[in-house]
Amino acid sequence: MFHFRQDIGIDLGTATVIIYSKGSGIVLREPSVAAIDKMSGNVYAVGVDAQRMLGRTPSNIVAIRPLRDGVISDYDTTEKMLKQFLNKVNFSKFFKPNIVICVPSGVTEVEERAVIDVALQAGAKKAYVIEEPIAAAIGAGIDISQPMGNMIVDIGGGTTDIAVISLGGVVASSSIKVAGDTFDDAIVKYVKKKYNVLIGERTAEEIKTTVGSVVDTGEEIKIEVRGRNLMTGLPKKIEITSKETVEVLQETAVLITDAIHSVVEKTPPELVGDIYSNSIVLTGGGALMRGMTELIEQKTGIHAVIAEDPTSCVAIGTGLSLEQTDVLQNSFGSVAERKNFE
Repeated sequence: MFHFRQDIGIDLGTATVIIYSKGSGIVLREPSVAAIDKMSGNVYAVGVDAQRMLGRTPSNIVAIRPLRDGVISDYDTTEKMLKQFLNKVNFSKFFKPNIVICVPSGVTEVEERAVIDVALQAGAKKAYVIEEPIAAAIGAGIDISQPMGNMIVDIGGGTTDIAVISLGGVVASSSIKVAGDTFDDAIVKYVKKKYNVLIGERTAEEIKTTVGSVVDTGEEIKIEVRGRNLMTGLPKKIEITSKETVEVLQETAVLITDAIHSVVEKTPPELVGDIYSNSIVLTGGGALMRGMTELIEQKTGIHAVIAEDPTSCVAIGTGLSLEQTDVLQNSFGSVAERKNFE
């Protein structure tokens, strides 16, 4: 049975794709991974099914992430992946929806157009793009129409987007390619250097989410993981503690706090006062990193809070944005209709 959805918001993230449907809420949350048959170019699996194949595929199948640093790196695979995701949520081919997809702040016109084209090819009637910080703010429940400064820090998989928002628009912003993937890479390098063991990205992410911290909380947590001993080539089990991760992850986290500091410096004084009163609001999966709010407070002197359901804020805000077109008319990027596309 089809659910005739006319408005869909998509957080097309580097690590995760989240689809929000008007009237139904979050209807899909799956990894941004596709398994491709190298011979035919067909998509073998997407999402959770494809993620299970990372590092475990036969020679004729390759599991890839077609989005990097918040933008499309493999157009054809992204299009096929998105079509399959829309099919999973019983997307109707007869009632084509309006689709809004978020993009990082500061994307190029070419990158923005690629996102629009993917949405149209996947079946949208109309396709819009909106900047991630705007979508995150709406999803976090902030009334962005007011002449009041609010700072959003969206820490995703490929990028961290920082913006000061007032009167429905972005006053000052920055987008850096430092986010969840950067933390994972730092853990892989640390384990390789200290233990001479090679681990995969899924294991690194497990370490990050289970024991990772960017400040010393005084709490000692341990996790056992397995990797390949680079000396013998055989499997080896090692134990990682939360204290070990602090120095590794804090080095990356400080790049985010430095970017926040630079955006505050570019913000008009009146709005800085508002931010100090309202706190910095964190969204995205990286907001859940242990000690992130404490580190931001230490480095900026401004209180930081995590939005309710931070991983869903962008998708929810992206979907809800179609109901606020009067406020957001200057915030929508490229807009295209299927009749103009074909």
